[in-house]
Amino acid sequence: MLRVNDVRVTIKGFIILRGVSLNIPSGGLIGLVGRNGAGKTTTLKSIMGLVPVSAGAISFDGRDLAKVPGYRRAHLGFGYMPEDRRLIGALTVQDNILTPAWASNLEGANERLDYIYQLMPGTQTLANRKATQLSGGQQKMVALARALMSGTKLLLLDEPFEGLAPLIGGKLGKTIQDIQRGGLSVLIAESDDKRISFVEEIYTIERGEVVQTGDSKAREP
Repeated sequence: MLRVNDVRVTIKGFIILRGVSLNIPSGGLIGLVGRNGAGKTTTLKSIMGLVPVSAGAISFDGRDLAKVPGYRRAHLGFGYMPEDRRLIGALTVQDNILTPAWASNLEGANERLDYIYQLMPGTQTLANRKATQLSGGQQKMVALARALMSGTKLLLLDEPFEGLAPLIGGKLGKTIQDIQRGGLSVLIAESDDKRISFVEEIYTIERGEVVQTGDSKAREP
């Protein structure tokens, strides 16, 4: 599904990624683990086309993403959940979820919204509330729902469990697994591999390089 091959990113003269390679199979649930500043967010942004790639290649379903501008990648079925959620406070929950559909003129937005509400009924109960009225955990769920609006094939989730209480984190983890079982490919960036013990494979990133790859179960004590 997604292949990242020796990707390098330099921003304002600073080398951020030094040659990141990873593969996400169709329907796969993959983790990218590293400390703050290791390059996790930049890796996700390079896939989304939000930062320029200076070397290497990224392909999706065999298509070279260097030829697809960032603003067109939602049309390929990409969904992105940034670490800081980036909800629009003045808009309702439902309007926040629909934002990718409006921005990209996605077809079938209402049907997709119904699917998201069935998958995440908690977001429907919040539909008419402003984003500023939500708790941190609720905002994370809404940000995931928004990513699902355009993410029909691939979801990129940046630190989705950061700051969440264990109960809320467990609920979010179950939702992500339900999404993946529905056929989506999912890449989760996290600083603590214990938060994503349910993934199939983990890539460990340090100083902009992948230094370890392996089955997540092999890490369990």
